[in-house]
Amino acid sequence: MRAVVTRVTEASVAVDGSVVGAIGRGYLVLLGVGPDDTEDTARKLSLRICRTRVFEDEAGKMNLDLASVGGGILVVSQFTLYADLKSRRPGFSRAAPPVLAERLYQTFLEQCRELGFPVQAGVFGADMKVSSVNDGPVTLIFDTDRT
Repeated sequence: MRAVVTRVTEASVAVDGSVVGAIGRGYLVLLGVGPDDTEDTARKLSLRICRTRVFEDEAGKMNLDLASVGGGILVVSQFTLYADLKSRRPGFSRAAPPVLAERLYQTFLEQCRELGFPVQAGVFGADMKVSSVNDGPVTLIFDTDRT
């Protein structure tokens, strides 16, 4: 799995002009699923992201995790994170098939909820408009194939 995680002061996602998910302070997570990913991969990644400490403490150091600041999570499916960019037109054969990708996307959402976080989400497979106010900016890339 691959995730681009941005620390935000607010973020939202809209489908057909209607907001389907929005958060205040927290993480905007763009989540891509690969063909070899499993439920275990989704659970481990969600735990890792939720426990990452990138919020500032009283001394201004990135020392607090999402729970410490009462943050939320907005997750948007993003198969383009698995794009093959060898030519001018990206290919997407390296992304998981939609049935697997949606199942693991849902597993990721459920795990974040089980960890106690307020979770909002986009609509899997929809054309979405994502808005965010990046905080910092702080943007991290997680790739379960490389860690």
